[in-house]
Amino acid sequence: MRVLTSIEEIEAAVGETLGTTDWVELDQAAVDTFADLTGDHQWIHVDAERAAESSFGGTIVHGFLTLSMLPGFATQLFRIDAGGARLNYGVEKVRFPAPLRTGSRVRGSATFTSVTKVPSGTQVRTSWTVEAEGSERPVCVAETITLVLP
Repeated sequence: MRVLTSIEEIEAAVGETLGTTDWVELDQAAVDTFADLTGDHQWIHVDAERAAESSFGGTIVHGFLTLSMLPGFATQLFRIDAGGARLNYGVEKVRFPAPLRTGSRVRGSATFTSVTKVPSGTQVRTSWTVEAEGSERPVCVAETITLVLP
């Protein structure tokens, strides 16, 4: 894991791939728990019988569950120890280019794309790609924004 202790270190890392995480399996229990937490019980996620008859051949993982994996993936790749608090400021350019079959293994990779001073602190943008084992296309791409307070 890379530990960044100053804004200057983060700026110097812009454009570098920060690494790739370990594989994580997203099983039906995780999907069902996410459905319960969010209230999103759409059949394609939770009804194995009906989903088996769909073009996907089984249930698929919620896109937002895949997106919610990013903070955990970040803990494997980097830690920002610069400034005061670090806050999730936002997410931009989120896409789910390929469906993620339940039971698949995923991993993430990240790259810092920019560091911008703003009145409240410094915004660090990170580009993420989440891939599924055996899939030609990523299952999630997103850009997160972290606000580093002074």
